[in-house]
Amino acid sequence: MTYFFETYGCEMNIAESASVEQIFISRGWTKASDVQLADLVIINTCSVRATAETRIFGRLGFYDGLKRVRAKEPGAKTRTMEAAAEYVEKNGAIPLTLIVMGCMAERLLKSLKKDFPQIDYVVGTYAKNKFGDIITEVENGLAPQDVEEEPVYTFAETSYEEGAFSTFVPIMHGCNNFCTYCIVPYVRGREVSRPVSEILHEVDVLSSRGVKEITLLGQNVNSYSGKLKKNEQSVEVVNFPSLLRIISEHLDKTSSSIKWIRFESSNPKDFSDELIEVVASDRHICKSLHVAVQHGSTRILKKMNRKYSREEYLTLVEKIYRNIPDVALSTDIMLGFPSETDEDFNDVLSLMKQVQYEMAFMYYYNPREGTPAASMPEQVDIEVKKERLQKVIDTQLSIQAEKMQKRVGSTVTVLADIISRDNRNELLGKTEHNHRVAFEGKPGLIGSFVKVHIDSLSGNTFRGTLVN
Repeated sequence: MTYFFETYGCEMNIAESASVEQIFISRGWTKASDVQLADLVIINTCSVRATAETRIFGRLGFYDGLKRVRAKEPGAKTRTMEAAAEYVEKNGAIPLTLIVMGCMAERLLKSLKKDFPQIDYVVGTYAKNKFGDIITEVENGLAPQDVEEEPVYTFAETSYEEGAFSTFVPIMHGCNNFCTYCIVPYVRGREVSRPVSEILHEVDVLSSRGVKEITLLGQNVNSYSGKLKKNEQSVEVVNFPSLLRIISEHLDKTSSSIKWIRFESSNPKDFSDELIEVVASDRHICKSLHVAVQHGSTRILKKMNRKYSREEYLTLVEKIYRNIPDVALSTDIMLGFPSETDEDFNDVLSLMKQVQYEMAFMYYYNPREGTPAASMPEQVDIEVKKERLQKVIDTQLSIQAEKMQKRVGSTVTVLADIISRDNRNELLGKTEHNHRVAFEGKPGLIGSFVKVHIDSLSGNTFRGTLVN
């Protein structure tokens, strides 16, 4: 039987789709080449922005039509679904099972299936361990049953994607911060940290499969507080900097194929001096840090409930640059939060110019039902949001180009991961600063760390020459 994933949203969703995919593979299922030919489709959803949910609602309409074609219902419209129509013409009616999982599934757990009867299973955040039962029901042609959630979140054994040299390792789940604009604490729940032994076990599994780089994931990764069993009587609580040290030492002790460690997402309020020292001193940890500021105005940050001021954030950045001079900083920036004035907006621009981010994810505020900010007065007009966002994008592109241009002429280590689509004689890889580099090289280098001289910059991609 065949499956097909559609994954929306953050890196955690990508990791969770990969972990569920491993269950299908272990049961002998294969990935469908075309969604119209799949026996089962999983939509892994996002609720962070209303636009993400709107897109998923549109996809549910598509799947309603696809299921009708697959069932050979009289009058089913086959336009844009020719592959499915040809498939059932040859093989007869073949049902399609549709599963919706992820944050949107959790937020609309009680209403989604009722409102969209084309959905067979709704799998919330706390029910991913039920996929084995779901697969059994589908394999046996049984009618879909409601999926009951567990009271405690459970981590998958691995989030490995077949053939990947870089992969995600979830280390904690949920968030305790309750930023006023954010739906995550409501759909992901409170913070839960994964035991150290489970993380190290996954690292070993990934190493056995030739993975070269891992990214530790969490909604607030640097608030990690996991348990390490020392012996039968003793359990140690491990913070995030200590976890990084433990993983790094484990890589060396086991002669692991994994050489690079990344992590995200980090809340500035939890970015300790100890964490900065570990990143600065450990050779496995990439000198590329995502430190989400969200805004440049202390007044707006307070309304966001971010728990730090502009000044505190800039002090943190100064410490990072002082201790890790070659670091590449990236961030998240939100424009148009309720009551944002021109002065507040100018604080964003000035902070960006002072910090000099190498990369930024920029967006305007989108009200989320059920969050405090959605009912705040002085909502900013959409046209003002768009205008401010464009100014922020233009500012960042200018800063980014200047920062990246300074790296031209240097020789860097690159993890070669794919053959270029534009030139089959070229490979593409990434640096520890998370930049993409194109260079001539043989396919046998894919999956290897190589030295590349950066010759030029083309858009956001460096062009380089392999150093022998």
